[in-house]
Amino acid sequence: MRKSKFTDSQIMAMLKQAKSGIPIQDICRDNGVSTAMFYRWRSKYGGMDTSMVKRLKELERENALLKKMYAEEKLKNEIVTDALEKKW
Repeated sequence: MRKSKFTDSQIMAMLKQAKSGIPIQDICRDNGVSTAMFYRWRSKYGGMDTSMVKRLKELERENALLKKMYAEEKLKNEIVTDALEKKW
């Protein structure tokens, strides 16, 4: 997954500016962000604070690691069952 050039606190600051009434186009232009990215952040992080965003990212990393581990173990299991099924 690609690393964002914006920190969690910067993203949250942009979302708070939008809640305070500053036009979204102005926020995006000042920070060099597309409006599509801003709306994506708003749908993903809306209503969260910075600590919750950090926890979410930590859980996403852990989930990706667990999925990778599961895929590796499943592959090993398939190799073993294929080897045992063959008649020598």
